Amino acid sequence: MDAKNFLFCSLDSALIGDVARQVHGEGHDVKYYIESERDKEIADGFVAKTDDWRAEVDWADVVIFDDIWVGSDVGTGALARELREDGTTVIGGTPNTDHLEEDRGYAMEILEEHGVNTIEHQVFSDFDEGIEFVERNPAAYVIKPLGEVQNVKRLLYVGNEDDGSDVTGVLGAYKKAWGHRMKGFQLQRKVEGVEVAVCGFFDGERFIDRVNFNFEHKKLFPGNIGPSTGEMGTSMFWAGQNDLFDETLGRLEGWLAEEGYVGSIDINCIVNENGIYPLEFTPRFGYPTITLQEESFESPTGQFLYDLASGNDPDLTVHEGYQIGVRVVLPPFPFDDEKTYDESSRNAAVVFETDSREGIHIEDAKNVEGQWRVAGDSGMPLVVTGKGETMQEARTVCYDRIDRIVIPNLYYRDDIGERWIDGDGDRLLAWGYLGPNED
Repeated sequence: MDAKNFLFCSLDSALIGDVARQVHGEGHDVKYYIESERDKEIADGFVAKTDDWRAEVDWADVVIFDDIWVGSDVGTGALARELREDGTTVIGGTPNTDHLEEDRGYAMEILEEHGVNTIEHQVFSDFDEGIEFVERNPAAYVIKPLGEVQNVKRLLYVGNEDDGSDVTGVLGAYKKAWGHRMKGFQLQRKVEGVEVAVCGFFDGERFIDRVNFNFEHKKLFPGNIGPSTGEMGTSMFWAGQNDLFDETLGRLEGWLAEEGYVGSIDINCIVNENGIYPLEFTPRFGYPTITLQEESFESPTGQFLYDLASGNDPDLTVHEGYQIGVRVVLPPFPFDDEKTYDESSRNAAVVFETDSREGIHIEDAKNVEGQWRVAGDSGMPLVVTGKGETMQEARTVCYDRIDRIVIPNLYYRDDIGERWIDGDGDRLLAWGYLGPNED
């Protein structure tokens, strides 16, 4: 494919720098726009920047939005629709697909309208009504905030008590601490099983035939304990459009075509011997999921994204084994503490013990005259990936690469992929859900 012009847009936090870097490295022209002043320096020295993304639309062969948020409001779906109506080729959502993530109640309605089984759930805008509901219907519940505040990942709470007493206590605390900002929340009955996300790429009319199955690790510490984060690491594999896909994303293919959606869409589920229970949507690229996905692409990332956006029946070849990605972080992640960040992490040098950068991906990083440095103020400089024919082989490759990176005060989870090895894989296969290399 001839070189194309790619315009990447981050209208909230800067998230897609590594994909822009990969596409640029394949010989395409790239410009990257970052709205957030706190994130402006992210990806400096890796890709060209622009201060006015709208001024570059005519230059671009493809415009790519990295998230649904425009500051504290949803909005990239409306922008993507506006650009499409003007004849621009876009990877991005629509107002309705943005709404899938912003309003979990709406997401469940769409699933139910298309014949997808859902977990019992209730949406509340009043904390006292939610507490009263749990007291009348004692059980273990999951609290899922609605709206912009859901980006504060540590507010998601998974109940442990069968009488719901811990959930009512947490709701009372949230009322005092977050009542001014949390516009509502969903209470979802807790279901035991294996948590797996089904991710497909949609070209405006249909899903491509490769489906990604990934396993998130959101807690800060190994063993899945501690505060929730955006994500500490992901394990995954690719397969065909199997039953797990057909019973979830596959049922929305017609609806997504009517919307004109283009891009990655992910639905997180709990799976057990009794069925598949969707939890929530990510109607956009996931992070660091897309970083790990691009590591497993064996065909060029730029060509795939261009063909996806253009409806050119993209031909995606992927690594057919297993892959893992680990987020390497610095203090005070996942919390905000400017003093700690300034003292421990800001502008820190990233030192490599080898010349190889294979499997090393940037998040909050910049390149200053050849020296990689920490950028922004979130404390998430790198994602490190590995792949192999087995999950253990992928783990070995990934963690060997991390061992060759030196950043003072870095930390990471050392158990990404272990859940698959310790039994999740066997359970999914025993229940009839497919693993890699199976169609």
